[in-house]
Amino acid sequence: MSQTVLIIDDDEDILFVADRCLQLQGKWQVLTASSGTEGFTIAKQQQPDVILLDLIMPGVDGEATMKMLKNDIMTTEIPVILMTAKNSPQERSLYLGLGAIAIINKPFEPLEISDQISNALGN
Repeated sequence: MSQTVLIIDDDEDILFVADRCLQLQGKWQVLTASSGTEGFTIAKQQQPDVILLDLIMPGVDGEATMKMLKNDIMTTEIPVILMTAKNSPQERSLYLGLGAIAIINKPFEPLEISDQISNALGN
């Protein structure tokens, strides 16, 4: 049985590449959102198995989206993996402190993203 991943990123190219790679490589069902607000709404409605969340987005950024997800009873238990190019040890510590289960560096390696998500979930 395939798992569902929700990708929240404002970059259409990243959404496209991640979507295709996850469906082909990982046999994931993929939902996409191009903003934090849209992603939060989809997460509440669809209850994905995991969320892949970009940190740097206009408007509601990844940090604000993460707080919304973790403060809502409908989404608080959904594991969140952050994607970011900002990955100093201090930043990583901050992001994990927000409740992320893992951090994937951007740009990510398309052929490895499915394994990275599975590893973060302990699969």
